Amino acid sequence: MNKQILYISLFIAVFVSACDKELTEDVRSQITDDYINTVPGFEDAVRGSYSHIKSFYGGGEPGVSLSVFGTDEFTNGSDGSFKSLNLYDNGLNPRLSVITTVWNSLYIGINNCNAVVSRADNIVGLNAAIKPIRVGEARFLRAYYYFLLVQTYGPVHISTEETVEVMKTATRSDIKDVYNVIIADLDFAVANLPVSASNYGRATKPAAEFLLSKVYLTRATTTAGSNADYTKAADLAKKIISGYNFALLPNYERIFDQGAGEKSSEVVWAVQNSANLQTNGAGNTLHLYFIMEYDVLPGMQRDIVNGRPFKRFRATPFVLNQLFDRANDSRYNAVFKRVFLANKPGNYTIRGKQVSLKTGDTAIFVPDREYTTGELANMNYSVYPPSLQDERRFPTLTKFLDRTRLDISQESGSRDFLVFRIAEAYLIAAEALMMSGKTGEALKFVNDVRSRAARPGSVPAMQVTEGQLNIDFILDERSREFLGELMRWFDLVRTKKLVERVKKYNAQAAVNIKDYHILRPVPQDQIDRTQGSFPQNSGY
Repeated sequence: MNKQILYISLFIAVFVSACDKELTEDVRSQITDDYINTVPGFEDAVRGSYSHIKSFYGGGEPGVSLSVFGTDEFTNGSDGSFKSLNLYDNGLNPRLSVITTVWNSLYIGINNCNAVVSRADNIVGLNAAIKPIRVGEARFLRAYYYFLLVQTYGPVHISTEETVEVMKTATRSDIKDVYNVIIADLDFAVANLPVSASNYGRATKPAAEFLLSKVYLTRATTTAGSNADYTKAADLAKKIISGYNFALLPNYERIFDQGAGEKSSEVVWAVQNSANLQTNGAGNTLHLYFIMEYDVLPGMQRDIVNGRPFKRFRATPFVLNQLFDRANDSRYNAVFKRVFLANKPGNYTIRGKQVSLKTGDTAIFVPDREYTTGELANMNYSVYPPSLQDERRFPTLTKFLDRTRLDISQESGSRDFLVFRIAEAYLIAAEALMMSGKTGEALKFVNDVRSRAARPGSVPAMQVTEGQLNIDFILDERSREFLGELMRWFDLVRTKKLVERVKKYNAQAAVNIKDYHILRPVPQDQIDRTQGSFPQNSGY
């Protein structure tokens, strides 16, 4: 922790490889299996359990592709190998690499956690007061890994014991049983974790309560849930809001300040990254994926400030043109870059006119309305109004831009990923209360979030009434607040709005999306290497 992340795989065989007929080892160091039975080895195993969360949150394209693509928020840009997750075409199948990568990574993480939990009682010399805290951390992480799995794939295999030999069989447990494991782990974590961590980045009691509130909110909408889950979700969210020192930052834009913004009253728990290339691995690569192709246009060249444009995800017309109240809501301008300043001075031809651009002049403008020929005649720079925006030219989401990179080609990033923000606790409470029929109480939590987002003098205009509050409004508000933060596909599935809203707001995805797309396919290699039956999700 404290920006010192250890990437240690301290087990020999894991579920994802154990279903194979041959033992497959994931060798990451020369550390022997006995090392975990020492106090230093046990502590390293706990630290190593955290590293697997990065396979989803920022460590490459798998997590962001599964959670951002194919929603009402983002559609595909020009580049990338995983557009099928947006297009819902035949490429979205059990052999798609990111489907397999996420499955395997989460199960590796689960077995790492299992090793910590199963060996804790036998570590000679381990401080008795520290042991339940470390086991609580591992159970928090194991719960999170299972939560991601059950939301993504539905019924999954449950393993709560360390895998130490080849296993050839596996079963898909009912989601009720998966949720029971998740909740039991989180109940233990809540009971044993401290309110604040000894090292920043470790799991804490409020982080476990936050995740548990989200688990209850999600379970309520499944066959395993009940209305009582909404009450539990709301109570936990309210406790996080009022029972600790978390608070909404006064300025929404400051949440994403690199450095200071990564550790603030807004952050309940974050995935840690570092500028140390030796320990950080890929770090947080999200800075790559939401950027338009600016670097080939007149007056521009790639630089660190504007980022390396991978052009993976572009906001839908719904997000750009309908979602935000631009006159009163600060969040659109806070997170979208629409003006690029020249960093390659020279003489250029733009719309048939010779133009001289100096460093710092406007070089690109991506407006939110059309311009007349007369208006364009007075603009000595490239302009891309809505009618000219495409898979290469679109407003850039700035939440993840990373100015600490050493050069313009560097793909790894050092930003922390803010997994739990206190603003989400407000909206979890609002949704849970609304679904419990307590719309009046829910309204305050929504309006608190909207007040923070208001432009100066616009707080009254940002307040909504009880009659405006419904599940679509909650989803809109979550989009305004958490745009691009790897929640959207889960939000739409949880609220049973995925197909409806994708058909309405994402033209590229609307053509092929079907009801069965509320789950991703089980990886084919998992099915192939399992002795006996391991059923595929319907439709795949």
